[in-house]
Amino acid sequence: MEIKRTLDKIPGGMMVVPLLLGALINTFFPGALRIGGFTQALFVDSASALIALFLLIAGTQITFKTAGESVKKGLTLLIFKWVLGAAFGLLAIKLAGANGLFLGMAPLAIIAAMTNSNGGLYIALAGQYGKEADKAAYPFLALSDGPFLTMVALSIFGTMGFVEGMFSPMAFVAVLLPLIVGIIIGNLDPKMGKFLHNGSDKLVPFFAFALGMGIDFNAIIQGGLSGVLLGVLTVLFTGGIGFVLFKKIGWNPIVGASEGSTAGNAVGTPLVIAAANASFEPIAQIATVQIAASVVTTAILLPIFIGFLSKRVNIAAYNAEKPTTKTTLDTNV
Repeated sequence: MEIKRTLDKIPGGMMVVPLLLGALINTFFPGALRIGGFTQALFVDSASALIALFLLIAGTQITFKTAGESVKKGLTLLIFKWVLGAAFGLLAIKLAGANGLFLGMAPLAIIAAMTNSNGGLYIALAGQYGKEADKAAYPFLALSDGPFLTMVALSIFGTMGFVEGMFSPMAFVAVLLPLIVGIIIGNLDPKMGKFLHNGSDKLVPFFAFALGMGIDFNAIIQGGLSGVLLGVLTVLFTGGIGFVLFKKIGWNPIVGASEGSTAGNAVGTPLVIAAANASFEPIAQIATVQIAASVVTTAILLPIFIGFLSKRVNIAAYNAEKPTTKTTLDTNV
């Protein structure tokens, strides 16, 4: 039975198949692997630890001279996704009907879903299609975690006042530290960096499965078609525009598209916002279920979308140490 060959034939298969398998088990047999011991530690609770290890190993391949590339890419992804999500949310606010919804979607859900990306998905996709500098951009994307950027957008719109305590600088440091440790190790001893890097891609299916164990397909049913629509729009708009933006800059466009998802922690954003401003309470519940549906929808759709795009890009040329000319990079696009 040729498992790897089969997975390689599926767009993003090494990521999406374990993730969907985990989601299926979590939806229909949620207690099957939650039995404690090594089983639960590996198959259920390992995502954060494995992603941190993956990030540390990526750091070993980054020299102090090339670290600036990761910073530029990380900040570009963070800013463009926030601007796009905030702009789409503002449009929804302006065009919302008497019920406060736009195409059945709550503007609050749109802003929260589109500005907050799934770091695990980004790491897996950037790891499969990008280079080390692309993976190392992740810590800056962690700034979008939680309700902070949603709060900033709403504050700018004049919908509510800025509330302190929504973002912890230490949380950013906690995400950044594994990468920094990896960079230090790789620069002190390149041979150690090479040793750690060998086989690092083997971590992907394991943390993808663990991510899937945090997904419940029932969220799609609860969120309804509007929640699914939100997920589709998040992939197409934030992922599609990220693709175009990175291509225009001359970076690997697949990495830009890898931000087209919604993070699971965005589900709690509406309730946090409502706690800060009671005027959002009537819409918080529907926004919550719509975001949950978007989380599941983007987790399934984005790897497939990336697989489709990857067939139209000369990825090897973008990932080369010395990129070739623009005409070569645009081959098959």
